[in-house]
Amino acid sequence: MAGRCCFLFGCHGKQASSTFSSLLLAMFGLSAVSLRLLFDDARKWFLISTLAISPVQLVFDAPFGRFTPSQDSIFLVDGIKSWIVMELVSPTFFLYALFRGPSAGPPALTSQHGILALAFLLHYLNRALISPLRTPSRSKAHISVPLAAAAFNTLNGSLMGSFIAAPAAPAPRVYFVAGLALWAFGFAGNVAHDEILANIRRRARAKPKTAPGEHYAIPHGLLFRFVSFPNYLCEWIEWLGFALAADPRLAQALLGGTLFSGASREAAVTALRGPAAAFLPLVSPPWVFLIAEIAIMFQRAYRGHRWYQSKFGDNYPKERRIVVPFVL
Repeated sequence: MAGRCCFLFGCHGKQASSTFSSLLLAMFGLSAVSLRLLFDDARKWFLISTLAISPVQLVFDAPFGRFTPSQDSIFLVDGIKSWIVMELVSPTFFLYALFRGPSAGPPALTSQHGILALAFLLHYLNRALISPLRTPSRSKAHISVPLAAAAFNTLNGSLMGSFIAAPAAPAPRVYFVAGLALWAFGFAGNVAHDEILANIRRRARAKPKTAPGEHYAIPHGLLFRFVSFPNYLCEWIEWLGFALAADPRLAQALLGGTLFSGASREAAVTALRGPAAAFLPLVSPPWVFLIAEIAIMFQRAYRGHRWYQSKFGDNYPKERRIVVPFVL
């Protein structure tokens, strides 16, 4: 059973363990054993806690954007400034982990890991600075939102930076090229659809005496023809491509039919209760991030889709799905 479950539930390689131990030792100066446990625990519980908490958003709306509380409060903060601060946390911790790695410095820019590091930073350059600074307005957010996002980004940035900084065998060229192409497509789509939403605010702002909330309108164009949240879909495609390019082992196991070979309830319980290093070892930080994003963002997309239908009634296109064209 242990051998058959290796792809999903077992065995980190000794070389990978040594690599991450060296990385974390260089980063914090603590013992290699303690830091290895810290990395594995962070990867495991970051994924578990995200999956456990995310369903709450099906019942309670995260208080920002269209769901910002209507009554003013000392706990409401500026939407644009809080967004910038909370999103800058991820690249900050990513760069710290990257530059404190076991190598003489960060990976060469022409290497696979160097290209992936640039892709990660380009995403956050747009997400944390370019996009919010070009947005004419953004609703206030409850202070709990940027605090929760900062905690999420601290863990994610640290894990992603540690993973990219660790020297590893390059991904097969076909996976790297295909993954990078998916990343570029998703990134471009995310930017394009965010721009459509920003243009709604710009047009509303240009009108004299715009009433509060009037900047919400039915978006049209590109994938908005099919779904309410194509920006979410494109971001998932972006990080799917990143994960494929960074660590294709999970996809290889899935395509090879070995991912769930020998999987059972007992094996799942063992992985959950056992050492963190044995917890879904193929689910490395890029895959953890992808899964966490989908888990969190789908709940918000579902609630947002219902909000659109409620606000605009029969004027809202009935053929639009939530986030996946023709499916969901």
